Amino acid sequence: MKERGGDKLRSLSSVKDRYLFLMASFLFWVSNFIYMPILSPYIEALGGTYTFIGIVLSSYGLMQFLFRLPIGIMSDFIKKRKPFIILGMLMTMISSLTFALTDSLGWALVSRSYAGVAAATWVAFTVLYSSYFRDAEIHKAMSSISFIVVLAQLIGMSLSGYIVDKWGWHAPFWIGGVLGVIGTIFSLFIYEPKTVAVQTSIQLKDLLSVVRESLLLKVSLLSILAHSIIFTTMFGFVPMYVLEIGLQKSDLGIIVFSFMIPHGVATLFVDRILLRFVNKWRVLSFFFFSTALFTLITTFVHTKWLLCMLQVANGFSLGILFPLLLGMSIEPISHEKRATAMGMYQALYAIGMFGGPFFAGVLNSLVGIAAGFYFSSVLGVIATWLTLFWDGKDRSCDRHPILEMDKNNI
Repeated sequence: MKERGGDKLRSLSSVKDRYLFLMASFLFWVSNFIYMPILSPYIEALGGTYTFIGIVLSSYGLMQFLFRLPIGIMSDFIKKRKPFIILGMLMTMISSLTFALTDSLGWALVSRSYAGVAAATWVAFTVLYSSYFRDAEIHKAMSSISFIVVLAQLIGMSLSGYIVDKWGWHAPFWIGGVLGVIGTIFSLFIYEPKTVAVQTSIQLKDLLSVVRESLLLKVSLLSILAHSIIFTTMFGFVPMYVLEIGLQKSDLGIIVFSFMIPHGVATLFVDRILLRFVNKWRVLSFFFFSTALFTLITTFVHTKWLLCMLQVANGFSLGILFPLLLGMSIEPISHEKRATAMGMYQALYAIGMFGGPFFAGVLNSLVGIAAGFYFSSVLGVIATWLTLFWDGKDRSCDRHPILEMDKNNI
């Protein structure tokens, strides 16, 4: 099918291909997240300080920052995504099994770094899946795959505390390793559409045009802030906070459910409801402010059910933000450069994945665990201001066509 606008000829996937891809993606993220709620308490049980816990948590994002853009560029250069998906599944398996077979702070850092390398290949997953859809369906594709990610996180994280209670600290790692093996097998059968090459290789000028894309840079900065928040809170120090206020390991599952179910449901609202009626920047500003407020209030809550209610609200807010930012990141990018753009986007937001937990860990060591939540709340306020500023700037250009023409000619 030849699409308008100069797009290359692409063969669309079957429903079976999409389901197989989503199943492989599901196993990829379950393997990565089945131990997340118990990771920081596990490291603390091994003797790690808040600062060291922050280093281990941040290593996951650091590896993504280092590897995601090179993977995106290489994927565009060889015009293949599937080899990187298989590599990601293998690294996920290795990460979980290394955790399972060792019991020291040093190996915990190495194992989590392996998981970061695995997650760096997600750029290939997202670009390949988007190739199954027409241009007009990009937000639908990103919402679908975002829902699968959240579903995998929900199931994996909600079972984590129960598994530890029943079989000990290492059980989630063993299960993650087995799921990684199954996911690797699934990845071998993923369909990759054949495309008609419009150029023999990626040119330097093309890479520079991606790097200079204004919307991509704005969305990447917002994603840095959003990932800092979630990897400092639910994927970082919320489990430790839960145990510190006197709740039990078995309560972690309830807290995770409270966050992840609305987090997953929210992804379904982005394309089907919100974007049909509301300006994207206004959606971003509202939900960034919401997550800043709910994160701040968390530090004043010391009962299970109130904490659950806050996680419901925060989970929904962040669940709106991530697929919306993901879809906006590749909207203005042509197909042959989308892996590069996605690699850049995911490499940049990885700054938040390692910067947020690292600085929160240092602040927690100096002041106490509440400091990390205050830090995340401030980041949410900054993101709110940026979205309001850019929304106002865009509307100003819309009212002044000459200014818009000048902007496009820069």
